[in-house]
Amino acid sequence: MAASELYTKFARVWIPDHEEVWKSAELLKDYKPGDKVLLLHLEDGKDLEYCLDPKTKELPHLRNPDILVGENDLTALSYLHEPAVLHNLRVRFIDSKLIYTYCGIVLVAINPYEQLPIYGEDIINAYSGQNMGDMDPHIFAVAEEAYKQMARDERNQSIISIGNAKTTRNDNSSRFGKYIEIGFDKRYRIIGANMRTYLLEKSRVVFQAEEERNYHIFYQLCASAKLPEFKMLRLGDANNFLYTKQGGSPVIEGVDDAKEMAHTRQACTLLGISESYQMGIFQILAGILHLGNVGFTSRDSDSCTIPPKHEPLSIFCDLMGVDFEEMCHWLCHRKLATATETYIKPISKLQATNARDALAKHIYAKLFSWIVDHVNQALHSAVKQHSFIGVLDIYGFETFEVNSFEQFCINYANEKLQQQFNMHVFKLEQEEYMKEQIPWTLIDFYDNQPCINLIESKLGILDLLDEECKMPKGTDDTWAQKLYNTHLNKCALFEKPRLSNKAFIIQHFADKVEYQCEGFLEKNKDTVFEEQIKVLKSSKFKMLPELFQDEEKAISPTSATSSGRTPLTRTPAKPTKGRPGQTAKEHKKTVGHQFRNSLHLLMETLNATTPHYVRCIKPNDFKFPFTFDEKRAVQQLRACGVLETIRISAAGFPSRWTYQEFFSRYRVLMKQKDVLSDRKQTCKNVLEKLILDKDKYQFGRTKIFFRAGQVAYLEKLRADKLRAACIRIQKTIRGWLLRKKYLRMRKAAITIQRYVRGHQARCYAKFLRRTKAATIIQKYWRMYIVHRRYKIKKTATIVLQSYLRGYLARNRYRKILREHKAVIIQKWVRGWLARTYYKRSVHAVIYLQCCFRRMMAKRELKKLKIEARSVERYKKLHIGMENKIMQLQRKVDEQNKDYKCLMEKLTNLEGIYNSETEKLRSDLERLHLSEEEAKIATGRVLSLQEEIAKLRKDLEQTQSEKKSIEERADRYKQETEQLVSNLKEENTLLKQEKEALNHLIVEQAKEMTETMEKKLVEETKQLELDLNDERLRYQNLLNEFSRLEERYDDLKEEMTLMVNAPKPGHKRTDSTHSSNESEYTFSSEIAETEDIPSRTEEPSEKKVPLDMSLFLKLQKRVTELEQEKQVMQDELDRKEEQVLRSKAKEEERPQIRGAELEYESLKRQELESENKKLKNELNELRKALSEKSAPEVTAPGAPAYRVLMEQLTSVSEELDVRKEEVLILRSQLVSQKEAIQPKNTMTDSTILLEDVQKMKDKGEIAQAYIGLKETNRSSAMDCHDLNEDGELLLVYEGLKQANRLLESQLQSQKRSHESEAEALRGEIQSLKEENNRQQQLLAQNLQLPPEARIEASLQHEITRLTNENLYFEELYADDPKKYQSYRISLYKRIIDLMEQLEKQDKTVRKLKKQLKVFAKKIGELEVGQMENISPGQIIDEPIRPVNIPRKEKDFQGMLEYKKEDEQKLVKNLILELKPRGVAVNLIPGLPAYILFMCVRHADYLNDDQKVRSLLTSTINSIKKVLKKRGDDFETVSFWLSNTCRFLHCLKQYSGEEGFMKHNTSRQNEHCLTNFDLAEYRQVLSDLAIQIYQQLVRVLENILQPMIVSGMLEHETIQGVSGVKPTGLRKRTSSIADEGTYTLDSILRQLNSFHSVMCQHGMDPELIKQVVKQMFYIVGAVTLNNLLLRKDMCSWSKGMQIRYNVSQLEEWLRDKNLMNSGAKETLEPLIQAAQLLQVKKKTDDDAEAICSMCNALTTAQIVKVLNLYTPVNEFEERVSVSFIRTIQMRLRDRKDSPQLLMDAKHIFPVTFPFNPSSLALETIQIPASLGLGFISRV
Repeated sequence: MAASELYTKFARVWIPDHEEVWKSAELLKDYKPGDKVLLLHLEDGKDLEYCLDPKTKELPHLRNPDILVGENDLTALSYLHEPAVLHNLRVRFIDSKLIYTYCGIVLVAINPYEQLPIYGEDIINAYSGQNMGDMDPHIFAVAEEAYKQMARDERNQSIISIGNAKTTRNDNSSRFGKYIEIGFDKRYRIIGANMRTYLLEKSRVVFQAEEERNYHIFYQLCASAKLPEFKMLRLGDANNFLYTKQGGSPVIEGVDDAKEMAHTRQACTLLGISESYQMGIFQILAGILHLGNVGFTSRDSDSCTIPPKHEPLSIFCDLMGVDFEEMCHWLCHRKLATATETYIKPISKLQATNARDALAKHIYAKLFSWIVDHVNQALHSAVKQHSFIGVLDIYGFETFEVNSFEQFCINYANEKLQQQFNMHVFKLEQEEYMKEQIPWTLIDFYDNQPCINLIESKLGILDLLDEECKMPKGTDDTWAQKLYNTHLNKCALFEKPRLSNKAFIIQHFADKVEYQCEGFLEKNKDTVFEEQIKVLKSSKFKMLPELFQDEEKAISPTSATSSGRTPLTRTPAKPTKGRPGQTAKEHKKTVGHQFRNSLHLLMETLNATTPHYVRCIKPNDFKFPFTFDEKRAVQQLRACGVLETIRISAAGFPSRWTYQEFFSRYRVLMKQKDVLSDRKQTCKNVLEKLILDKDKYQFGRTKIFFRAGQVAYLEKLRADKLRAACIRIQKTIRGWLLRKKYLRMRKAAITIQRYVRGHQARCYAKFLRRTKAATIIQKYWRMYIVHRRYKIKKTATIVLQSYLRGYLARNRYRKILREHKAVIIQKWVRGWLARTYYKRSVHAVIYLQCCFRRMMAKRELKKLKIEARSVERYKKLHIGMENKIMQLQRKVDEQNKDYKCLMEKLTNLEGIYNSETEKLRSDLERLHLSEEEAKIATGRVLSLQEEIAKLRKDLEQTQSEKKSIEERADRYKQETEQLVSNLKEENTLLKQEKEALNHLIVEQAKEMTETMEKKLVEETKQLELDLNDERLRYQNLLNEFSRLEERYDDLKEEMTLMVNAPKPGHKRTDSTHSSNESEYTFSSEIAETEDIPSRTEEPSEKKVPLDMSLFLKLQKRVTELEQEKQVMQDELDRKEEQVLRSKAKEEERPQIRGAELEYESLKRQELESENKKLKNELNELRKALSEKSAPEVTAPGAPAYRVLMEQLTSVSEELDVRKEEVLILRSQLVSQKEAIQPKNTMTDSTILLEDVQKMKDKGEIAQAYIGLKETNRSSAMDCHDLNEDGELLLVYEGLKQANRLLESQLQSQKRSHESEAEALRGEIQSLKEENNRQQQLLAQNLQLPPEARIEASLQHEITRLTNENLYFEELYADDPKKYQSYRISLYKRIIDLMEQLEKQDKTVRKLKKQLKVFAKKIGELEVGQMENISPGQIIDEPIRPVNIPRKEKDFQGMLEYKKEDEQKLVKNLILELKPRGVAVNLIPGLPAYILFMCVRHADYLNDDQKVRSLLTSTINSIKKVLKKRGDDFETVSFWLSNTCRFLHCLKQYSGEEGFMKHNTSRQNEHCLTNFDLAEYRQVLSDLAIQIYQQLVRVLENILQPMIVSGMLEHETIQGVSGVKPTGLRKRTSSIADEGTYTLDSILRQLNSFHSVMCQHGMDPELIKQVVKQMFYIVGAVTLNNLLLRKDMCSWSKGMQIRYNVSQLEEWLRDKNLMNSGAKETLEPLIQAAQLLQVKKKTDDDAEAICSMCNALTTAQIVKVLNLYTPVNEFEERVSVSFIRTIQMRLRDRKDSPQLLMDAKHIFPVTFPFNPSSLALETIQIPASLGLGFISRV
């Protein structure tokens, strides 16, 4: 359709405006071709006649539909023009508070002048891995896109960021351009960087405009002048120096220059600049400040001098290390060299001042170059650079009132960049058209090559400038004339100002700029006196000559304009050396020539990369937050190329739709017969009908391309169709509703009529009856009334007559009286009138007389004035004047004398008066007192009189009251009777109220109990929350610990790789992780460096180049570790002193325990008696063997012989077992004895707080656990050195020590004398009971056979010690010192027992030797007897048959394996086990059962080494498996399930009553007997937590790519979500394409997770926790993307989200997981979806939103409201006032200011005890596991 057809009534357009640039208006009638005027209605309510241009007849720009306003990409707008761009930016910036907007390939950034929370780590994680158009515009998206394209296309990237350079608009403007190349290796890890700088603004060093500052470093130095190390610089306030006070604003609000100085020094240290060099830099900068204060004195017009011993120059020379006289001389003179001679010429004061400023700028430029060089050296990498991303931060287009050489260079650079930008945009358009295979024509775009040619071509401006600089007498004026002669009237872009011959105008791409020629030649030459430089080169200050050492050879333009900016080329990592054959001409290149060369190099670099553009816009000149100045913004948009992008896009096909998106959006415009299976053909058919002009669109391979305005036309058709459909639907529905209402009303009316008519009939009959009765009543009543009325009238007539006659008489009397009084009044009034008239007459006569006299006086005065003017009058007056003066003089003298006398009298009188006044004042005070007393007395008299009067009145009143009381008494009796009756009634009412109150009290009691229960529940919840918080902290520590373990292993590998590759590089993390984690990749371990001393001792010249950033971080880390080591050492010394003091106090206490000594003596006697019995038995054996009279006794088959041999074998075996037990016990006791020595306070405090039984088992477990940690961490110091941020292990150990210390202090405060006495009494009683019990046990032991007595006694002793230790642990729980002393005494007893056991061991050895001797003798006797017996005797002797029954094998649920098979067991059962086969074919948790059965057997054997080794190997192997296959969900789930089952088995069979409740009797028999593995249970619990966290990370990585596509982008309910136009930036379509994830994909994945966990036999409670975590991830990721995507915040998308959430809830119901807490994690997402759908207009809506969205933070609610975007024009945007209302209502809500949810948050996991009903003895080991080397026991 024609464009003019869109200008219909109510169409909105943009018209130009001087204030607002563009103003919106609405057409009041349709436009017809040929109309010259448009009738418009403005937004402010005014009507306007807009006249069209008669020449061009251009219509005003059309306004985009409201649904397109606020788009992320400006190219998505249907109408692409300047007002549309400006309005879209304004709406996003002001209404939505969005500062980033795409414009095709350009990111437009508007400065908010306010800190925004959009750069945190959560935002980085949200944008990491996302496509460019998937999220809202952001600088992070540009960076991510650049990185992806570099990795995908193998092409270098550039990010061009151009912003305004005026410092009055920016407090921290960069005053030089820079291009930073970030280098990457082949694995795309950061390996280094390099920086090039352009056009340093040196003029700022010596001059600052108003409200501007010099470079920040100068003010930082002045602010830090009081630091000790800066005293030598002799600095002061910034206002004391010329170079820092010219701008008049030395302080920036909110900036602390002293703190910034500290940050600057830290940055220098980080970049490898040593402290000495830093001080050198500051010394040079301070010298520049002092140089600026050097003043000159003119001797004549051509020479000047510096005062001798001039302080600023003296300080400058001291700081620079140069000679004062020499520098003073060359500051005031210069050397002129001719062909034959050299002259020294003095210079004027002005020239000297300029030379001083030029020297200061030159020094600063050299220092700047030196710093850049060192920064590049620090960032240089020896690893070969594979690719790079360049970031260009350069000045924008500049135009001021006075523009000079600097602005010329800046605008020249912007011309080149704009040309490159235009070419790139055109190239992208061309590539897009070719990719889609559509015909395209050459787009006409602005080419600024003519302007560039004007500047840089032959005989161009720069060429003529260089030529003029070579002329001996060249001036700015002659150069200007050459410009006029060369280019004026020949180049359309060059103009000459009308009123100036020293300026020229260039038409740039952005605007016309007038340049002043003054100073161009001087700045282009960059003149600095050579003699001054030579003085500086001869400096004793070593650093200063370094700045100038390569000055003569350097080609790089590091020395720039004497009053301008320094153009810098690439600064290499190492200083470049000049070629020997360089000519002198190369040393004299001008600044313009150098800048042109560096600019060409930059353009070559940019053209070789893929550019990404960022354009910075300053919205206002006053730095007001979120304030948009349209004029200022349009000026910058025109200058930075954004509008050119729009123009190029508008010239082609700016609107682009995929076929699916077009079909989904405009399906309403199609008929059913038009819809085909081929979407592409369907779209073609529909478009041919809708848009007749085929040039307005093109069909590509995957997209449809539209001309500008066609989408708006289609939107109009769609809106009209929807509006017509809505009207039709409304018509039908309204008709149906009214018809239904009519039928309902008709039925109701008939019913009402029926009832009304019946009621009326009944009323009429009743009326007739009443009428008849009323007639009869009226007859009699009327008669009565008439008779009564006659009587009343008669009586009234008589009364009226009497009153009337009296009234007339009274009136007559009143009339006479009035007449008499009137006569008197008239008499007085007439007299008053006569007097008044007389007074007026007298007054008038007097007034006339005065007037006449005044007239006569005036005449006399006039005559006197005339006489006074005459000479004769003056003569008369002056006669005798001298005599009169003399007389007056004498009178004055006399009066002075009189005055003096009077003054003396006055002083006397004053003294007398003062004394008299004092007396009078005292008399007056006495009179006042007497008067007050009199008043008081009179007041008393009056009060008494008043009281008497009152008493009299009271008496009269009492008399009258007495009478009234007597009258009342009678009434009171009556009233009381009435009152009694009333009280009875009230009593009944009160009883009723009482019952009601009782009922109310009962209800209130119920309510109170309910409230108390609620409070209890709330407190319980709070306690649970606190517990979860603590658990979360602990699990986070475990997570950090595991991360550090992995990091330690990685660092080990990196350290090994550093031998070959010295730079580890920057490894890019996964897209779901923050790129900020790269800082950890440079951490290292000190222990690793100690392990490889051979590398560190290599000669320095052979070392591999060191990574400077790694070295600096390690250096910083070493200093921190040294400080922490010193702190820990001090803490250790302090604790040792405390422990020594406490032990000294404990040694003073008596350690006497009588009961224990008695028991020890009893035990000793018992052992001696047993020894005696053994000796007796041996003696009996000897006797029996020595007797030869009974050979049958010692025969091999004899019973005595068998008994003897059985006893011998059993005793030998028992002795072996006891020997091993004694050795084990001895080693344990020795280790415990060493552990309690005060040398190690940490282990001492730990061991002294545990009981003996725990010492026996758990001490070894603790050692195993420590050994396990050491195998994972290599050493404790490794962990200390590993953690950069918080020193995890030290903090953890410190917390434990602090907790123990606090606990001990708390317990010591509760100690008292009563508790000690009670404890001692209880101890005595327990000892008595124990003594009795031991006596009973001793009696029982004496009855046992000898071989069982030792075992029984030892078992009893162990049991007794265990019980005693437990008892004393409970007894002394409140007093750790007593418990400690008890432990020490116990250790002494143990040592004594150990000595006794050693003695017993010696006796056992002796007995064993004796038994062996006896065994030999028995053997010899057997042989001799066999030889004496004949064969016949043997045959004839009857042999009794022996029955040997086969006993049924009874398994004990244990597995036995050899020690050497442990590695094979771990390998087959853990390392090489495939979870899938085990989960499908075998019972769940089989590896856990097998491992526990092996542990049971080791416990049964009492082999602590085997237990420790097996558990340690198991834990390490599980960690290895998870590290190797940690990204496999099935593997991680399998080992999480088995680890938990192993943990439950350790609890179930631990022997603790709390875990044995659900066991069978058989299972209780299988409990562990020798070892307490509680500490290993804690280790396994920690391992399970780590596995759980790894499981969460695995499922998060799997779910992450599905969530956004499935929950947000996929259109689950077809046809609900509308698709809006997209721009050049690719946006993920909300219509699911092939290969994209849907909600079904998420549900299938959830089913997969759930089935795997169920197959592995995971605990149901643990499955619930995993599901809760999964749902939290889904909700958090979905909400975070919703908060960062404006296109997703619509009503229809809210419906889609709610539907998707309902599907997830249905999945929970199907899996019976509704009570898992997973649904609650989706509450923020549910509320966000509801927020998108509720009304958002009135205050009631705001109140409803505030009460509904309690799971969302204020920031999230406001963000959703700001992002809310209508998809259809029938929806309305959220007003700014409504959002402010929401903010006001939520201002008191205390919630997190963070915008995004923490998607990485992991809920604390718990492992509720879940005992197994499986009997261990029934478990069979399948052959598939390869465990044939173990056997069931």
